[in-house]
Amino acid sequence: MTAATQDTGRIGLRHTILCLALLWLAGNGLRLTILAIPPIIPLIHDDLHMSETQVGILSGLPAALFALAAVPGSLLIARFGALTALIVGLLATGIGSALRGISNDVAMLYATTILTGFGVAVMQPSMPPLVRAWLPHKIGFATALYTNGLLIGEVLPVALTGLLVMPMVGGSWRADVVVWGVPCVAIALIVFLLAPRSAAPVVAAIPKKWWPNWKSGLIWRLGIMLGSVNALYFSTNFFIPNYLRVTGHAADIDAALTALNVGQLPASVLLLFFASQWIRQKWPYFVSGVLCLLSVLAILYGDTLLIIGGAAMIGFAAAAVLILMLALPPLLSPPDDVHRTATAMFTISYSCALIVPVLSGIAWDLSGIPAAAFIPIGLCAILLIVPSLSFQIRPYQG
Repeated sequence: MTAATQDTGRIGLRHTILCLALLWLAGNGLRLTILAIPPIIPLIHDDLHMSETQVGILSGLPAALFALAAVPGSLLIARFGALTALIVGLLATGIGSALRGISNDVAMLYATTILTGFGVAVMQPSMPPLVRAWLPHKIGFATALYTNGLLIGEVLPVALTGLLVMPMVGGSWRADVVVWGVPCVAIALIVFLLAPRSAAPVVAAIPKKWWPNWKSGLIWRLGIMLGSVNALYFSTNFFIPNYLRVTGHAADIDAALTALNVGQLPASVLLLFFASQWIRQKWPYFVSGVLCLLSVLAILYGDTLLIIGGAAMIGFAAAAVLILMLALPPLLSPPDDVHRTATAMFTISYSCALIVPVLSGIAWDLSGIPAAAFIPIGLCAILLIVPSLSFQIRPYQG
């Protein structure tokens, strides 16, 4: 091996490590500020004298922004590039979170939450094109890694807010949201300073198209499949507490919710090793759909062990499908079209995440049967299974 070859290898290794680290950090930024709110909702509720309906609106605003602002995010990518969109999204998320701390009424809290959600909505479609541009030969691994960062970003605020941050800031929810906004601004600065430019022609060239091709069957298939697991995961989180309470399993609520959310982490670690091999296969989607359907039945008809195990399996399967689905736009689309495919996928999928919980609530209210809330959730598992049977995964060869 010549000295030049060794130097090239070292440069290539440094580039790979740098890009993976930046993607992982950005993945954290996708969720840190969003999941910082649930642990402090009681404090916000009392301080701003919110009604339960207003709390519900606050909880639903991020998902609504993820759906509605994905297309403007695509326009930002088309005009300025994916790297710029990522940095702008991180800054908007961090600043929006900090501004929530000065909210004196519900309207301002909503406005600053909209800014925070908009930042995340802009970031999400920027990640797949950056994966494609920076690490075109490691799409599966890079996607699994930044999704691992996303999942860590979900767990950290829930785990550390009450244990560490709130005692550190004297119990102030206003200071708490500022604290969780700071990492996003710091990550934006790190990405701005260290992100490779010359190795990212897709980022530098700036794709001209931004409006998704809604006539594409691929887009709708991807959106519905991702939407099914998003809706299944979020709806299960929402309905498990009340369902277990009214069915005599109140003691299992905390364990079930913990299992549902922590169950995602093993999947993210597993996919670090197998995403590249599994991404072109149909069976992971089919198996995950079957596991989700069986897990819903376990929650409805099982004892404590089955309820907790079913919740954990839903988290595991949903995370596995999420990682694989996020890797598909850069794999299946031309380089200048990745952001449009990802944008459409996020718009459709988060719309599903908004609609399904509403349908579950209506089913429970109209029937008076708690288990009826899980009918739309179970149908989401079927919506993952059926398309997977005819899913054609043909990587872009251009």
